[in-house]
Amino acid sequence: MDDFLIKFFPTVHERKLHAKENNYCKYNDQYLQLFTSSLYLAALVSSFGASKACTKFGRKPTILVASVFFLFGAAVSSSAQNIWMLIIGRILLGFGVGFGNEVCIFEKYFVSEFFLVDKTFFSEYCFAALF
Repeated sequence: MDDFLIKFFPTVHERKLHAKENNYCKYNDQYLQLFTSSLYLAALVSSFGASKACTKFGRKPTILVASVFFLFGAAVSSSAQNIWMLIIGRILLGFGVGFGNEVCIFEKYFVSEFFLVDKTFFSEYCFAALF
């Protein structure tokens, strides 16, 4: 975590080194808060568009769009050179999560795509037990 903080949040790392016991003062940074919340906000916003896309085009194309967003988000995040690239990568990941969550909202719909009809009842409970 220190390498990450040094590269993208140097002021937070400096405060972390000099903080005594209060975690709030260590991690109080607007860019760090934007980095953290950008994924969730993008997922929330994109789920509204994903609902319309899923209704119009179906689940399979919507899952493919979610996969593309997630792939590009992972690529941008892993190759980030500054904080804004990191935040854009998180936003793309959030779009992928929003589209994917809209499609796979219930386990039984997701599981029914992968298992045979006679095995679906058992597989739903196994899948739900994992999560």
